[in-house]
Amino acid sequence: MKRFHHMPFGAEPGDGGTHFRLWAPGARQVELLLGGDDGEHSLTLASHDDGWYRTHAAGVGAGSRYRYRIDGDLCVPDPASRCNPDDVHGASLVVDPLAFDWQDAGWRGRPWHEAVIYELHVGAFTASGDFDGVRRRLDYLVELGVTALELMPVADFPGRRGWGYDGVLPFAPDSAYGSPTALKTLVQEAHARGLMALLDVVYNHFGPDGNYLHAYAPTFFNAAHHTPWGAAINFDAPGSEVVRDFFVHNALYWLEEFHFDGLRLDAIHAICDDSRPDIVEALCGAVQAGPGREREVHLILENDRNCARYLRRDTDGRPQCATAQWNDDFHHAAHVLVTGEDDGYYADFARRPAAQLGRCLAEGFAFQGDPSPFRDGAARGEPSAHLPPLAFVDSVQTHDQVGNRAFGDRLHQLGPAPAVEALTAVLLLAPQVPMLFMGEEFATEQPFLFFCDFGPALAQAVTDGRRREFARFARFADPATRERIPDPGAETTFAASVLDWATIDRPPHAARLALYRRLLAVRQRHIMPRLAGMPGGQAGYTLAGERALTVHWRLGDGSRLALAANLADQPAQLAPQPGRVLYLSDGLDTTQHAAGRMPPWSVAWALADAAP
Repeated sequence: MKRFHHMPFGAEPGDGGTHFRLWAPGARQVELLLGGDDGEHSLTLASHDDGWYRTHAAGVGAGSRYRYRIDGDLCVPDPASRCNPDDVHGASLVVDPLAFDWQDAGWRGRPWHEAVIYELHVGAFTASGDFDGVRRRLDYLVELGVTALELMPVADFPGRRGWGYDGVLPFAPDSAYGSPTALKTLVQEAHARGLMALLDVVYNHFGPDGNYLHAYAPTFFNAAHHTPWGAAINFDAPGSEVVRDFFVHNALYWLEEFHFDGLRLDAIHAICDDSRPDIVEALCGAVQAGPGREREVHLILENDRNCARYLRRDTDGRPQCATAQWNDDFHHAAHVLVTGEDDGYYADFARRPAAQLGRCLAEGFAFQGDPSPFRDGAARGEPSAHLPPLAFVDSVQTHDQVGNRAFGDRLHQLGPAPAVEALTAVLLLAPQVPMLFMGEEFATEQPFLFFCDFGPALAQAVTDGRRREFARFARFADPATRERIPDPGAETTFAASVLDWATIDRPPHAARLALYRRLLAVRQRHIMPRLAGMPGGQAGYTLAGERALTVHWRLGDGSRLALAANLADQPAQLAPQPGRVLYLSDGLDTTQHAAGRMPPWSVAWALADAAP
């Protein structure tokens, strides 16, 4: 089976050669440079209306190197390059998507209620640091109980290592991870094992190194909107039609040409767009009208503003825009319960973390228009209690929440094991979609640090900036302490973040892995089949003191799922929940549960069938 996404830009083989198309409204002349180290020859592209330059190069096919020369001077890669073997400043490579023979014609995806997500960084997940390394670990993920792998961004970024959020060629898989063929093979092999493949994409900014669009397409940006990265990407001013097409086609490209099952849209709160529909709504609409009509396709948002409107459902419960959103509120409340930290945005959760966790579990967001102390009392969020739990992706670790710490600390390194295990039991059996971050399931000792690979001047600026960023925290007030923060540009920083798989059979890692497998088996057998059709507005929570709570939900088949959790280091009394017991924490026996006596850091889950 062949798959190919046709685009109005980029290089596409056909008609005995290759069609080349570049939008360069700021250029007077554009030349196509063909060839490589043995010499280049040039073709002048014909100028068309609205800044388009096009040509057809006869006899040029897949494997040919090419660049564009702007106004006889600046040589640039194709912004829609499907492959850039020599990194972001090098020549692009013509790719024939029809050369790959797909073997997963019967794959139609998996419904969202079956999602258990495993987020990973391709470079740090295995020692080989590439797509093939991930492929070789797919059976492990299946045995763990995962149903979806989510790749952090793979679009071409500068250097050999980086998180991927500074990408500048959004259509080209980074060559450090392997070829487009290797990525397609990974997706195909995931499908063969019943795994969904999700991809993180960045549509709010380009990275600081290798983005040439300012030079020949200044209207790609809108200076009226300021962002931390400078002028915003232009989604709402003159010229935005082409820009919007660029990103909508990017989403469709990954879903159609690479057969991904969904995308996670990074930080949409940093997208500036005053038009209606905005780019997020337009993109979701295009996906639903395209690949979403043929198979299960899921769009997941990161949105600090907690805009529940993007998660709206129709009368049958189907998403009208996005499928779900990462719920940072859940993470923050859980983190404060485990660690007691109250720095930065954790200040919003320092006073009543158990109540906020309960609200997340029963109603979605903790902040639904409530004032945020961290934001000087500004209101944050929109009402979300009407939404089904499946509109939210919950986690206790993510690349952000681990990697944005100065030393990349993992949660189990910050709090007692019983606390971490209790919150893990809450996460993995709640009706919301759970997400794991690579290595948490075996309590890896490897941190996940911030790393990059820029040139010397930019690398030093990043290092200095990161250390300044932590100066506002009391524990980093001493300059000597800040100097201990790992240098993002050092190769050792990246190397320290690579998972050590040799530890998973050793104590205490093996016990933590066994807990995750046990919990996910309970979810798969008893809870997952009942989640389809689960409504919103059918859950509630009750506090017993400051750090103990009960939560209940009505599932899609009418059954009742209930949680009792004591999230404190003192015993608590909680009314036992009706139904058969699905899970009890170690140290909590059936006699204690029946009497409502909950030891410190204990969790009980129960399921009651629907009344006849």
